[in-house]
Amino acid sequence: MELFVWQLGLALTAGAAIFGYLLGSIPFGLILTRMAGLGDVRKIGSGNIGATNVLRTGNKKLAAATLLLDALKGTAAAAIASRWGIEAGIAAGFAAFLGHLYPVWLGFKGGKGIATYIGVLLGLAPVIVLVFAAVWLTMAKITRYSSLAALVATVIVPVVLLASGYGKIGLLFVVMSIITWIKHRENIRRLLAGTEGRIGEKG
Repeated sequence: MELFVWQLGLALTAGAAIFGYLLGSIPFGLILTRMAGLGDVRKIGSGNIGATNVLRTGNKKLAAATLLLDALKGTAAAAIASRWGIEAGIAAGFAAFLGHLYPVWLGFKGGKGIATYIGVLLGLAPVIVLVFAAVWLTMAKITRYSSLAALVATVIVPVVLLASGYGKIGLLFVVMSIITWIKHRENIRRLLAGTEGRIGEKG
């Protein structure tokens, strides 16, 4: 009986991960820009499919929609799968995050993951989203670097989660934060070189 329960749990977790990955891999930035007649967002700016690059098309509403949808796919994956247990929710949330970063449909070349990171956080520990928002807003106001604000927030969030007793969720975000920093290595290089674009700058 115990073996059956373990196998069932493993199957549910695996199913949740597949569900999360497929949901997370939907390239909303690419889909929305094409639907709006703006072409392939991968051929402008950084070549990224996320909201920041969509904003480079000059369409703020489209960028906002991309940000929202990229976040909500993480939220939906984590929240829905959590009905099968916290392990399933964690698996689905992490897989959605990876799906956004490495979508199979686009040759595993996706976004940088901040929106989906926030979405997964909202699905698993919604109150901690306020911590992310507070840190991001504070750092953005002080430095006017969006990327730096996000990176600092991804350091603080796992610490707060672990200190607040979230355990497994906290460990998940330790891993997600490490991956986020790796995906932002070019931004980090530009920050160190003083060439990273600031919020509100043009060109």
